[in-house]
Amino acid sequence: MSNFTRRGAMALALAVVPMLASPLAAQEMTRVTYVSPSPSAINSFPIFVGIGEGYFAEEGIEVDPQAVNGSSAILQALASGQAQIGRPGPAPVIQANARGVAVKFLYNSLPRSSFGILVPEAAEFDSPDDLKGTSIGVGTADGAEVGFARAILNSFGMSEPADYEFIPVGDGGTATAGFIREEISAYVGSLADKAILTYRGWPMRDITPEEFQTLFGNGYAATAEYIEANPEIIEGFGRAMVRATLFTRDPANRERVLDHLAAGNPQEGEDREFANALLEAVLEKGVPHDMSKGWGYQDPEHWQAWHDNMVASGELEAPLPDLSVVYTNEFVEKWNTLP
Repeated sequence: MSNFTRRGAMALALAVVPMLASPLAAQEMTRVTYVSPSPSAINSFPIFVGIGEGYFAEEGIEVDPQAVNGSSAILQALASGQAQIGRPGPAPVIQANARGVAVKFLYNSLPRSSFGILVPEAAEFDSPDDLKGTSIGVGTADGAEVGFARAILNSFGMSEPADYEFIPVGDGGTATAGFIREEISAYVGSLADKAILTYRGWPMRDITPEEFQTLFGNGYAATAEYIEANPEIIEGFGRAMVRATLFTRDPANRERVLDHLAAGNPQEGEDREFANALLEAVLEKGVPHDMSKGWGYQDPEHWQAWHDNMVASGELEAPLPDLSVVYTNEFVEKWNTLP
């Protein structure tokens, strides 16, 4: 499988890289630019399956997917109006609101923790506090995985830089170089990263404590201003994603799904067997804790856990006066009421 790397530093998200342009439907369409934190089509599977199956077109939406470098670049693109919907991590969204940037999480696509603190299978580390005095690899310095790991390490009384340091080493396979050069002792990554590292000859173990599995991962977000001005677009966008999610989860559709994802990122789809394994890992993390709430639902208690951990770790200087401004479940019922 080809090596995937995040693109280099970008100034205010001005340099977005096209991933796939959907054809215009015959009817007049509303163009929505969607930004993701990496070029992976698998991590954004509802977007590419929704495009491929025509679900967005049926909602009158033409999605223009773009890849940027991490959550900060996504939030900058949303705030500047260069994009309308993105997939940032929860910690960066909380931080943005603390700075006065009104961005709302709309759709929790990874309700189960998307990240883990990974160590080589043969390493002697069994608990996060065993990593005291080491360097820990992350994809990017401001990625959602950093907030996730910091919250866990803080719970063990560890702080940066006194007890550990984060070193950006890129996604998945690129992290192998950090281990080979002995620059890092652990890596904070997703199930997909774990699979990639194993595939590259570095079998990994996840030493994340069970109580942190509700620290959910990246989800779909937009500015409060855009949501207020375009509720019908948000409703149609989310409904198309729910339809795409249901289609993807039906084993009978797997070959069509892999075709759509390969169209979104041909390089990622070169090894079809491995692409399928990565998709299974993403789908595993996407199962809601309570199916009765519907796809995309956001649990207030899980948001509170993220917030409180950020305050405790110092990642957030002071508690937000009203955490509810960071997310909304306003559209969840409509998204899950399918035609």
